[in-house]
Amino acid sequence: MTMTERPRRALRLGVSFAALLWTGSALAAPAPEAVPLPPQANQTLAHDIFRDIVEVRSVHDAGTKGVADILVKYLKANGFTDQEISYVPEAKFPSQVNVVVRLKGKGEGKPVMWICHMDVVDAKADDWTVPPFKFTEKDGYYYGRGTSDMKDEDAAAAASLIRLKQEGFVPDRDIIVAFTADEEVGQDQDGPAYLLKNAPKLVDAGLVIDPDGGSGEIENGKRLDFTVETSQKTYVTYTMTVTNKGGHSSEPRPDNAIYELAHALVRLSKYQFPFRTNATTRLYFKAVAARQSGQTRADMLTLAASPKVNLKAATRLAEDPAMNAVLHSTCVATMLNAGVQENALPSRAVATIQCRIMPDETVDGTKAALEKVIADPAIKVAELGFLTRGPASPPDPQVLSSVTKVVDAMWPGVPVVPVMAAGASDALFTRDAGIPSYGVGGGWNDIHDIRMHGRDERMKIGTYYQTVEFTYRLMKELGDAPEVN
Repeated sequence: MTMTERPRRALRLGVSFAALLWTGSALAAPAPEAVPLPPQANQTLAHDIFRDIVEVRSVHDAGTKGVADILVKYLKANGFTDQEISYVPEAKFPSQVNVVVRLKGKGEGKPVMWICHMDVVDAKADDWTVPPFKFTEKDGYYYGRGTSDMKDEDAAAAASLIRLKQEGFVPDRDIIVAFTADEEVGQDQDGPAYLLKNAPKLVDAGLVIDPDGGSGEIENGKRLDFTVETSQKTYVTYTMTVTNKGGHSSEPRPDNAIYELAHALVRLSKYQFPFRTNATTRLYFKAVAARQSGQTRADMLTLAASPKVNLKAATRLAEDPAMNAVLHSTCVATMLNAGVQENALPSRAVATIQCRIMPDETVDGTKAALEKVIADPAIKVAELGFLTRGPASPPDPQVLSSVTKVVDAMWPGVPVVPVMAAGASDALFTRDAGIPSYGVGGGWNDIHDIRMHGRDERMKIGTYYQTVEFTYRLMKELGDAPEVN
C-alpha cells in the first residue's frame, strides 16, 4: 500500500458506528463459524484473475501494462465492451497504464469510484521461501508479491464488477473502477493524479472508495474492528543544510559544520508539535476507550469530549508511539550526509527531516516551525518534496452506515470505525480534487503478522474470498446509495 512508505498500523478502534453516536460499549467479536462467500463460478474467476496478476512483476521500472492487459482481457471476456473500458497509458511513461471501467447506472447522482493501484514494491527471490512473483498456494494461504498490497483488492474489484454485470444489475449511479499505476512511487507518475489531470471525465465521481486503506484487523483469532480511513497526515520532507569554508583537520575551528548541525538536531529531538485532535480522532478515542480501563480509558474519553486538548491526558497517551503519531504532527531526522574525507573539516553537512503533518496544517507553516526550533540562521531549511495535500473527508454517517450494513451482514458484531492514517495513499489525490474519499478494504489482517512490502507476503485463502464478497456487496450498496452531502 504505500507511496514511499506507509505504516499499516494507523488507528485501532473498537466500537460500532451506532456506538459512536450513543454511549454504549462494544467488545471485540470472535470470528464467526461461517461467512458468506461468492458463488463458485465467481470464486473461480476471482482466483484466476488474482493468480494471473500476481505473476506479473509490476514494479516501478517495469510498469503496470502487464496487469492492465490481463484485467482488460478478463473484463472483455465477461461482458464489458470497448465503450465501457478506457485504456490509458501515461504520456511520459507509456509502460505505466491505467484502466478505467464503468458499469452504467440510471444517472441518479454522480458515480461512486473504486481506485485500485496495480503496482507493487519489488522483492528479491533470495529473501523469500517461495518465488515472489509466482502465485503459490501453501498452508491455507496464497503467497506472492501483491497478495495483500493490493492485487487481492484489484482482483476482488474486477471479479465483483463482472458479477454485477453478469447479473444485469443497474445501479442508481454509475460504478467506476480505476485500476491505476505507480502508487508505490507516486508523485509525477501516480495514476489517479494523472487521470484527474489528463482524463478528468473518466474519473468525475461523487464518492471514492480506496481499498488500499482501512480493513479488518484480527488479534489472536478474534476480529477486533473494521476500519474506514477518512483522512491522512501529509507526507513532507525537508533538508537542513549548514555550510562553511572547511579546512584541514589538523587545525579544528569552532564553526564545524557537523557540530553545528548536530546541535540543531538535538534541539529538534526535544521539540514536540502541539497536540491536536479532529473529528475522526475524537471518534477514535471515544471508540477505543471501550476496550480500555483505568487512566488510559479516562484519558481517551477526555480527549474525545472536546476539541480543546487536555495536555496531561494527551501526554500520557503519547507515550505509545502509535498514539503519538495521531495526536500531532511529527518530524524526525532520517538521514545525514557530511564531510568528504577523514582529514578534512566538513564544509557542508545536510540532514533529511521526514515530517507527517496533520491534515489541516501546512507545509510552509511546518517549515517555519522547524526554523524556529533550530534557532540558527546559518542552517538553511528547504522543502525536499511532499505529496499532494489531501484535506480530511468527514466521517460521514451515510458512508459509515453503508459500510456497517455490509460488515454486519458478513461479520455480525464487528465494530466499524473511522481512522486517520499516519501515512499516505492515492486517496490524497482524490481528496485534493474535492471528492470525498474513504479507505475501505474488505480484507482482514493479523495485526502481529503484517507482510505488506515484506518477505513472504501472503493472504489467507478464506479471507481472500471474503474480500471478494465484501467488495461485491459494498459496490451494490453504494451504487444505490444517495450522494454524500
